[in-house]
Amino acid sequence: MTTLKVHDIESAPEGSKALLESSNKAYGMIPGLHGVLAASPKLLEAYQTLHQLFTETSFNEDELTVVWQTINVEHACHYCVPAHTGIAKMMKVDDAITEALRNETPLADAKLEALRTFTLSIVRNRGNVSKEDLDAFYAAGYGEAQVLEIILGLSQKVISNYTNHIANTPVDAAFQKFAWSKK
Repeated sequence: MTTLKVHDIESAPEGSKALLESSNKAYGMIPGLHGVLAASPKLLEAYQTLHQLFTETSFNEDELTVVWQTINVEHACHYCVPAHTGIAKMMKVDDAITEALRNETPLADAKLEALRTFTLSIVRNRGNVSKEDLDAFYAAGYGEAQVLEIILGLSQKVISNYTNHIANTPVDAAFQKFAWSKK
């Protein structure tokens, strides 16, 4: 098992200090993931930027959660699944959505299930989706912009999920009650 250092503002490289201060201001703490990413100021900046951009897409809170958690669960991220469970609660996402995503069961809402299924197809097939996958996604009411926005969310999640696997990032105290492991 590997571990990487979880930086605080004092131990972080100079280029990450302001970014960690921004995290602390936004979340009332420095998430462990941000502390790990701080070893590379440019990666921390990229992650924060991608996060901001993804939250500004056409997706609502439920849809953002579906994309994030579908990827987190598929990647078996021990850190991000609990963190996004807590974030979903803060965003007032229905617990039934979160539980279905965590348990890899179909979502009750057909449109959200189409989003989950298409996101899984992108991840599992590394972007090589079929015409049938696209057609089903479009038939659910999504368009080309949402195809590309999933890729944006995936870009953010690759940074966090892969970093957490390598770093073995400890789950933040605020999210420990949402602990999760892949079945």
